[in-house]
Amino acid sequence: MPHFPFQRLQADLAALIATLPAGSRLPSEPDLAKQLSVSRATLREAMRMFETQGLIRRRQGAGTFVVGRPPVIEGGLEVLESMLTLAHRTGLDVGPGPVTVEQVVADAESAKALDIAEGLPLLRVSRTMRAGSRPVAYLVDTLPEDVLRPEELTGKFDGSVLDYLLQRGDPLTISRANITASNATADVAKMLEIQRGDVLLQFDAKLFTASGKVVDYSYSYFLPGYFNFHIVRRVGAA
Repeated sequence: MPHFPFQRLQADLAALIATLPAGSRLPSEPDLAKQLSVSRATLREAMRMFETQGLIRRRQGAGTFVVGRPPVIEGGLEVLESMLTLAHRTGLDVGPGPVTVEQVVADAESAKALDIAEGLPLLRVSRTMRAGSRPVAYLVDTLPEDVLRPEELTGKFDGSVLDYLLQRGDPLTISRANITASNATADVAKMLEIQRGDVLLQFDAKLFTASGKVVDYSYSYFLPGYFNFHIVRRVGAA
């Protein structure tokens, strides 16, 4: 018996996926569990990891299919750039899915983040970003209505609030972000077509103008297998 049965299962499953061309259908869950000598519950947990990485895709009622190595969006974190800018620079086919624009009022969380009073009108812009037919990120931006109004996005919006504000000439200077690993809630899982509880890379960020005003409070969820973020840092006092 292996000392690390789950890690062994992951290795066996990875080896199986690697032998199959993109578009191939994996054996049914009962057959695959029997082939790999594991329970269906253990197999299902391992397959969730490979789906999050973009290597397989489960389709309700049809089975599980090999996707192949997904396109990777790569960029440094030293300079704030939109996901569309990163994708276009590397030649990847990435674009927004349906966009939801809502007029809401500031609750305690958004009021604190934007440094405004509760109850003030806000604009919330939610959308997925897709690589081909696959949603790979879910982005939500919340802005005061004196910064961005819903009619401004009619027919002009390409999916990036950052790019829109820059093209408009807003004096943006810095963004401060908290980066964590999180588990997909039911709502986020539905938007990304994954399972509830799957691990995601989460950015919670504030965007500032030159005067120090917070103009955008956002939270973004990324499928780990499709992104490679990195940062260059100086060593010590060098």
